[in-house]
Amino acid sequence: MRVFADVLLLSLLSFSPAAAQTAADTASIHQTVLDYVDGWWTGDVDRMERCLHPDLVKRIVVTHEATGRSLMNSITKSDMVEYTRGGGGSAEIDQKGEVDVSILALKGGIANVIATSDRYVDYLHLAKWNGRWLIVNVLWGLREPEDGR
Repeated sequence: MRVFADVLLLSLLSFSPAAAQTAADTASIHQTVLDYVDGWWTGDVDRMERCLHPDLVKRIVVTHEATGRSLMNSITKSDMVEYTRGGGGSAEIDQKGEVDVSILALKGGIANVIATSDRYVDYLHLAKWNGRWLIVNVLWGLREPEDGR
């Protein structure tokens, strides 16, 4: 038991928390989210690729038509890049409207952000990965007509 306690203490002492957040972090997070949103709307593969973590999972809750039960639909970074390569949201760009990006929480090397357009709402988790802010998780949905901003 003593060895376990020593190893745990050593690992805690060697852990170095991320540096304090800066205005540069806030600007970088905002730009990362705009690369994701605008990359989708314009079909810009370069912007989409650079903002997503390799292990991205993007999810939406859908309702099965026959059973009425909720299902979780998930896609990966490679799926998202391919959908963007196919034009992304460019065919419906008239539904984009204004995009609002709000950083809900920012602590250490992680951030929680919401991005809304007239068509979509995205809740995003970002991580500072090798010095760059990347999107790791997205839970998204279609905006309902009565959704407020």
